[in-house]
Amino acid sequence: MSTCHFALFDLQPAFVLDLEQLAVRYRELARETHPDRFADAPAREQRQALERAAQLNDAYQTLKSPSRRALYLLGLRGDTLPLEATVQDPEFLLRQMMLREELEELQDSADLAGVAAFKRRLKAAQAELEGDFAACWDQPGERERAERLMRRMQFLDKLAFEVRELEERLDD
Repeated sequence: MSTCHFALFDLQPAFVLDLEQLAVRYRELARETHPDRFADAPAREQRQALERAAQLNDAYQTLKSPSRRALYLLGLRGDTLPLEATVQDPEFLLRQMMLREELEELQDSADLAGVAAFKRRLKAAQAELEGDFAACWDQPGERERAERLMRRMQFLDKLAFEVRELEERLDD
């Protein structure tokens, strides 16, 4: 069994985290557990160091991402959720379609100012979802809503990744 991601960083499970504090603690732990420090150690200790480093990296990547942190927290509070699931959220499905169409239009027009404006709106939508999730994730009776918000965060993360890719293509 692996150690709780939060426990690795001496944190209590919570959605709202000080990401700067998390990064500082990650760097401290990474220095302490780096496999190179165990280069002259027996093979078993080298393997354990690699495993600790991999676990630390996975925990850090999970906790620094709001959607991955939300998924992890929900998993701590109940059954593990599948990474991909059919979303039964007609309102958000319609919004997804509209956002995708808008992004396609921006790709076709190569409008950098439009992409920047889209990105700002996307960041605001992500911040709103994060606030909504923070308010309900550990409330009894709100699990279904928290799962729905987490799925929305995952979609917006994918869209943000596509926006970054578009920006890179347009900058070339």
